[in-house]
Amino acid sequence: MKKPSPSSGTPRDLSRRTFLGGAAVASTLVALDVQAQPSANSTPPAAPRGSAFELEEATLAGLQADLTSGKHTAHGLTERYLARIQEVDRGGTALGSVIELNPDALAIAAALDAERKAKGPRGPLHGIPVLIKDNIGTADKMQTTAGSLALVGAVPSRDAFVVERLRAAGAVILGKTNLSEWANFRSTHSCSGWSGRGGQCRNPYALDRTPSGSSSGSGAATAANLCAVSVGTETDGSIVSPSAACSLVGLKPTVGLVSRSGIVPLSHTQDSAGPMARTVTDAAVLLGVLAGVDPSDAVTAASQRHAHADYTRFLDVNGLKGARIGVPRERFFGYHPATDALIERALDVLKARGAELIEAPIPSAAKLDEPELEVLLHDFKADIEAYLAGLGERTRLKTLADLIRFNEEHRDTELAWFGQELFHQAQEKGPLTDKKYRKALEACRKLSREQGLDAVMAKHKLDALVAPTQAPPGLIDLVNGDHWLGSSSTPAAVAGYPSITVPAGYIAGLPVGLSFIGKAWSEPTLLRLAFAYEQATKHRRPPTFAPTADLRPAKV
Repeated sequence: MKKPSPSSGTPRDLSRRTFLGGAAVASTLVALDVQAQPSANSTPPAAPRGSAFELEEATLAGLQADLTSGKHTAHGLTERYLARIQEVDRGGTALGSVIELNPDALAIAAALDAERKAKGPRGPLHGIPVLIKDNIGTADKMQTTAGSLALVGAVPSRDAFVVERLRAAGAVILGKTNLSEWANFRSTHSCSGWSGRGGQCRNPYALDRTPSGSSSGSGAATAANLCAVSVGTETDGSIVSPSAACSLVGLKPTVGLVSRSGIVPLSHTQDSAGPMARTVTDAAVLLGVLAGVDPSDAVTAASQRHAHADYTRFLDVNGLKGARIGVPRERFFGYHPATDALIERALDVLKARGAELIEAPIPSAAKLDEPELEVLLHDFKADIEAYLAGLGERTRLKTLADLIRFNEEHRDTELAWFGQELFHQAQEKGPLTDKKYRKALEACRKLSREQGLDAVMAKHKLDALVAPTQAPPGLIDLVNGDHWLGSSSTPAAVAGYPSITVPAGYIAGLPVGLSFIGKAWSEPTLLRLAFAYEQATKHRRPPTFAPTADLRPAKV
C-alpha cells in the first residue's frame, strides 16, 4: 500500500504497502541460498561495468519476433535473464530485487521451445521470462512468504490463479521478487522495499533511493531489465508507486478483474494483482493474460462482462483527441514544486494532443484515510487468518497472534529495524460483522465512489482523472522509515477502481509518474489514454544504477 499525504495525520505505510523454529529457519535459508542484503545506510555499490545487455528494453513483441525467427529460444532468453540477475541483482549493484530463482526455469523454457517447434506458440507470452511478487503462491520448488521468515516452508498446495494463467499462456516464471514485508502492512515506520527474508531492495535509478512499495522488487527488477514483464499486487499504491519510482508502466486493475486466490492477502476489499512493464503495450498484453473469472474468487464473477483477452486493441496513438480529463489539484498537487512543474508539462502534452482538461477536485478524498485504515485493519486480521488456515498442516501458524509471537521470537531478523504496530492494531479488531467495521466500509464506498470518483466524473462528463503518481523516490532510511510527501493512489484504491501510471520524466535523475484514474472497468480507456501520452513523450529510459541522485541544480 502507500504512505498517506502529510495532511492525513496518520504515520503509516499501507501499501508499497509451516512454523519453523529459529534453527529450522536458518537451515532453510541456507538451502534456499537467500543472501543477506547490505545495510541500506551503507555506501551504495558502484554501477556494474561491462558490455551492454543484449535484451535491454526488449518488448514482448520484439522477443516474440526473435523467438519466431529463431534468433532466440525460450531457453536462451531464460539463460540471459538469469545471468543478468546474477550480475546485477546478486553481484554488481546488489539491487536486492529478486528474492528467489525458480530452479525449474530452464527446464520449463526448454519444454516450451519443443512445444513451439511442434505446435507453434500459444500466444504473446509463450517462452517469455516473467517475475512475480513473493506473495503470489506457487505450488512448486519456490517459497511463497510475503517476505516474512514466518512463511518459509509453508508452500501452497496449488498455484495462485494468476500463476495458472501465466503458465497456461506459456510464460517462464523466472522467480519471485522481493517486496515490502507483508505488503508494507506491519509497521507505521517501515522502510519500503525491506523484508526479513530478502533484505533491502534498492532503486536502480539511484541506489540509495527507495524502490517504493510494496511491489518494490517487481518494480526494480523490471526497470533493471531482469525480466520481460512482472506481476505486482496493490492494496493502495503498491503497483503504481514502485512503477512510478522505477519509470515503469503499472496498472492497478478494477478489483475483480484479476483473481486474488492463492495470493497472501492484505484486504479482500481492495487487493488486486496487476501488470508492471516498461511499455503500455506490454502492460496491456499481460493484463489480457491475467484477467478472467476464477470460481475461487467470487468477486471476479463481475469481470465476465468486462474482461478482454486482448487489451492491445484499445491502444490508439491518437487516443487523447477529444478526451475529457479531470485535474484534481487539491490534495494531489502542491506537495512537491518540482513534481508539479514536471506534471504541468505533461498536462500541456495532453492538451496539445487534443484532450480537454477540466479542473475537477475530489472533496471527499480528504476524508478517506481514517475509514480506510479501519477497514484494512479488520480485513487483514480476517483475511490472513483465512489464508493461514488454507495452508493446513504446512504451517503451525494459524492466527495473527501467532505471527506477532513469531516476530518477537525472531526479533533479531524480523524486528531489527522497525516494529509491528499495525499487526498489534489489527489484532485488537473484532470480526467483519462488527458495527465499526461495517460503518467504516460503508464510509469508504460512499466517499470514494458515490461522493468521490463516480460523482466528479459524472459531474464533468470525464473519461479519466490525471495527477502526479507521487514525488520522486526518497532516500532509504531504515532508522526512521519512509519520508512520504504525497500520492494520488487512494481514491481508486479505496473505490476498487483502476489506475495506471506512465513515466512522466525525471527530477535529478529520479523517475516521476503520471497517473490516469478511471471508473470501474475502464481499463480500455485508461490504456488508450496512457498509450497516447507515452507515444507522444517516450520518457522511459533504462536506469544507470547511479550510487546516488544527480543533485546538481534541478532541471525538470
